[in-house]
Amino acid sequence: MPYTAPRQRPRWWTELVLIVVVYGAYTCGRLLARGDESTAVDHGLAILRAEKALLLNAEHPLNRLFTKTPALGIPADFAYASLHYLVTPAILIWLFRRRPAGYRAARTWLLLSTLLGLIGFTLLPTCPPRLLDAGYGFVDTMAQYSSYGWWGGEASAPRGMGGMTNQYAAMPSLHVGWALWCGVMLWRHGRTPLMKVIAVAYPLLTTIVVMGTANHYFLDAVAGVAVMAAGALLTRPALRLADRLRTRIPPLPSASKSPIVSTGCETSAGERIPGQRTSSAGADDSTPAATR
Repeated sequence: MPYTAPRQRPRWWTELVLIVVVYGAYTCGRLLARGDESTAVDHGLAILRAEKALLLNAEHPLNRLFTKTPALGIPADFAYASLHYLVTPAILIWLFRRRPAGYRAARTWLLLSTLLGLIGFTLLPTCPPRLLDAGYGFVDTMAQYSSYGWWGGEASAPRGMGGMTNQYAAMPSLHVGWALWCGVMLWRHGRTPLMKVIAVAYPLLTTIVVMGTANHYFLDAVAGVAVMAAGALLTRPALRLADRLRTRIPPLPSASKSPIVSTGCETSAGERIPGQRTSSAGADDSTPAATR
């Protein structure tokens, strides 16, 4: 995945614009790809049946634990509603400032994976466990503990703004995908044992949180990992294509070149423009002109 073609450090303002544009496209596309509720519920139930066939059922015990233990459920809701949007940008900024050699590949990997996740939301709208009928045994901890945070019962968005998010964008889980990206970056570029520990703990804890709060199925988390793997495979070709396209665009004229006084106008040998300084040879001759 790493691509180390020699190039100058990216400019921070162009990086900011790029990230804002991609995240804006991701957010808008996420809203437009809502899908109808019945289809999303059918997909969610199909995932539950698949997990039962595979003897996977981590969501129910975790959700019961978070529901009965506010000391776990409330911090988990805060983590779900905030870390996704705080830790990832913080690591991007850290890479840009401290590890510029690996920044471009890391940024490209994250953006490509995010766009792949958007395709998943579009093709497979999925109802999260917390929005299924209560008979399926899940409790919406975001609604249960909403009085402790800024979110309402509709989603992790601030109260009254639940309609601005797509609650059926559960497959794949980009909470898990982005956390995995953060873990890889901390493991690869961190220099202390603590960084290595956080690199492993953060994606694992995020996976537990998204299932315990009933926001994602286990297979959503697996799909999030798969999306990040696909993004990693596409990073090197994407960077090579970007560099190839960049070389075909003629560079802008450099301001450091010597300006041309006039086109097609030259001085004859020995002729001087008024006010022009003499050549270096003449400058070394300190003999006054009257005595020559």
